[in-house]
Amino acid sequence: MAPLLWHYRLVASNDLDRLARTAYEAHRGAQSGSLPSWEDTSDQEKKAWRAAVSAVTGAGESTLMEAPAAHSIVVQAGDQVRTFHTEFTAGRQGSLVVNDEHASSHHALFQLAHGYWFVQDLGSTNGTWLNNRRMYAAQRLKKGDKIKIGRTIVVVVSAT
Repeated sequence: MAPLLWHYRLVASNDLDRLARTAYEAHRGAQSGSLPSWEDTSDQEKKAWRAAVSAVTGAGESTLMEAPAAHSIVVQAGDQVRTFHTEFTAGRQGSLVVNDEHASSHHALFQLAHGYWFVQDLGSTNGTWLNNRRMYAAQRLKKGDKIKIGRTIVVVVSAT
């Protein structure tokens, strides 16, 4: 299974250094080569990670967890329109059932993180596509996005 958006749930500090370190360690863990530990990185690299985290959280915002959360996502797959308030899977046996022989049992994961809805492929055979591009990592969703699961198109009607 592909890595989930765990870092959006665990990061809950207004300390910029802690956020930068957490982001760096997540990046380090995702790399196939070896990167130095946070303690062994240069001051210049630490400064760059702090700047990146600052750009994401914005000046004066306290935490990623406390960002305004989206409450629901409405999706349409064929004739069915469904509203979800928590994470769900789409596929032949998912919470959003996709009756498509080209879809995997649990094909894609939709989850709420940092106040936005994301979708990610769950290692499906045919991949998950967002707006005609194959996804290799979790992608943020917005109204009107088209997610292809097997040969079925799932449209984001709204994400609030």
